Amino acid sequence: MSLATRISKHFDDSAQLKLQCKNALAQPIADAAQAIVSCLLNDGKVLVCGNGGSAADAQHFAAELVNRFEVERPPLPAIALTTDSSVLTSIANDYDYNQIFSKQVRALGMGGDVLIAISTSGNSPSVVEAIQVAQERGITVVALTGRDGGLMGGILGENDFHLCVPGQRTARIQEVHLLILHCLCDVIDHLLLGGE
Repeated sequence: MSLATRISKHFDDSAQLKLQCKNALAQPIADAAQAIVSCLLNDGKVLVCGNGGSAADAQHFAAELVNRFEVERPPLPAIALTTDSSVLTSIANDYDYNQIFSKQVRALGMGGDVLIAISTSGNSPSVVEAIQVAQERGITVVALTGRDGGLMGGILGENDFHLCVPGQRTARIQEVHLLILHCLCDVIDHLLLGGE
């Protein structure tokens, strides 16, 4: 197989998974976006967490809300729980790595807020613990997972949202997660600002 053919297959696989997810996830993404808008209109905030590539996605999404996505609008309150190296390393060092997000959710989260929890496997212990604390505090969870949803899919409540990408490869799942986050940004702006 030539390198160009190998690269073309990545494009094909990515496109096929995105098209597969389109019908299954369009309505759940819309419902999650409406919950986020309701949170924001009631003076709530969005907390976002994930590890590795999902940490980058968490920061990306928070930046799109605080700054802007594609249209001018007032800044929206969002915090990526992945960015403060002093907080992250002190929790990991003094307690346990699995608590790096849950302690922040306990400190910063309030009832009515939304937690965006991202894990391609759905099994990340630090993200699972963040979800559990969010549920204790009355925080709505929007979980982005992959494969079969993992542990995260099993602990979500009836008022939470599960956006599960049924792919097996981490890279492909991450690519769809980014598309989901951009869809959320677009719908949030549409609902807040109206228009096309």
